[in-house]
Amino acid sequence: MGVAGPIRVVVAKPGLDGHDRGAKVIARALRDAGMEVIYTGLHQTPEQIVDTAIQEDADAIGLSILSGAHNTLFAKVLELLKERDAQDIKVFGGGIIPDDDIAPLKELGVAEIFTPGATTTAIVAWVNAHVRQPAGA
Repeated sequence: MGVAGPIRVVVAKPGLDGHDRGAKVIARALRDAGMEVIYTGLHQTPEQIVDTAIQEDADAIGLSILSGAHNTLFAKVLELLKERDAQDIKVFGGGIIPDDDIAPLKELGVAEIFTPGATTTAIVAWVNAHVRQPAGA
């Protein structure tokens, strides 16, 4: 790949969660930091999110999940990326995710989890530091 230009991030709200203020705040912070952000809106299926990420040539997918279905939704997105041979797209997330679930999600392949109280500065810094790694890094 080695695409220059801004980091491209799909910010998505999978599942039935009807609250997207946090996702919009993150989307704006990433945009303000010079990234290209594709915000998919509410009630996206994992399939729609992965389709969007691939079509948009995204470097990362940020999932915001408050509904409690994070284990299932993260697993499904990661599985679909694997099926589509798009595992170079990093998946990170945030929302209301119990501490006990964070390590298993990371074992599945979620790159980072931000819990409530994470600052937009910290999230932007993480994306800048981890999302577009040189090939083979």
